[in-house]
Amino acid sequence: MFLRAANRSIASSVRSAQAARGYASVTSTFAGKKDASGNYTVTLIPGDGIGPEIAESVKDIFKAAKAPIQWEEVDVTPILKDGKTVIPDDAIASVKKNTVALKGPLATPIGKGHVSLNLTLRRTFSLFANVRPCVSIPGYKTAYDNVNTVLIRENTEGEYSGIEHVIVPGVVQSIKLITYEASERVARYAFHYAQESGRNKVTAVHKANIMKMSDGMFLTACRAVAKEYPNVAYDEDLLDRICLRITQDPTPYNDRVMVMPNLYGDILSDLSAGLIGGLGLTPSGNIGRDASIFEAVHGSAPDIAGKGLANPTALLLSSLMLLRHMGLPEIADRIEKASLTTIAEGKHITGDLGGKAGTKEYTDAIIAKL
Repeated sequence: MFLRAANRSIASSVRSAQAARGYASVTSTFAGKKDASGNYTVTLIPGDGIGPEIAESVKDIFKAAKAPIQWEEVDVTPILKDGKTVIPDDAIASVKKNTVALKGPLATPIGKGHVSLNLTLRRTFSLFANVRPCVSIPGYKTAYDNVNTVLIRENTEGEYSGIEHVIVPGVVQSIKLITYEASERVARYAFHYAQESGRNKVTAVHKANIMKMSDGMFLTACRAVAKEYPNVAYDEDLLDRICLRITQDPTPYNDRVMVMPNLYGDILSDLSAGLIGGLGLTPSGNIGRDASIFEAVHGSAPDIAGKGLANPTALLLSSLMLLRHMGLPEIADRIEKASLTTIAEGKHITGDLGGKAGTKEYTDAIIAKL
């Protein structure tokens, strides 16, 4: 959902009945073309651990729903090229050609020398904005009711720029990089998203009281963009204060879009996911000028990999964001209704949702409702 010179790829969204739920189309700039069989080709990155299992579930549901999608599976296991860790050329070519991809969880070993694959993907395809709707699922009871937040996270810089060095033994300096260009770009995206999805306010989340120059620049960019959207209200709030207030009562945040620098978005989006039941129920989209990647943001869960116990909901909901992005809201609506009804019934849900079903039984229950 977006527009203008800085975001040439951003255009009006495809509005659907689900827009108010936060699962609205992210953008309608999909440039793919149907093949002779009437299908679009979408890159599929199954991922690690439970990734292949939940990807298979999504493929089965799409097939049953007769979604016009042809999957092109690729492996993004990094390789060394000219001394740098990079994504394999065939995977890059696939995403650039198809302009859309669906990605399962990727595992990155914790420790010195290991580069995050997720971060590498964002950099490779300049995925400047992460969109995270957190929406309560009717019939699935949590401590909070009627949560409907949308967070938009700047995806390319901040503390995740990876600029670190040892000053002296025992002292490491990590540099937070904020640029006006990236701040303005994600702010413009957030305002257009709010306008097109019927949300009447944008809140910039910051710590400019402490980081006066870096977060101050982010706020300067947000304020400048806000003047161009007189029909969208704008305010600002501190990260710590929002974390407190949203856990006390999330409903005041239902009518707005929250936009923030990288690290704050990582923290607040996971916190918001906890309000609705966890990352297993949370979709995500990473938006760039030339490509967009939709993903499950939970871990690869190697402890249950291959056991048929994984919950595919997060990847499935992310795939619905992908369908709406592609201009296929009717199919997305039908799949969403079947999946949310299955969860609400509680008869065929996976263990993490309080049920006893495996991945296949849960998938079959959704397919039966299509």
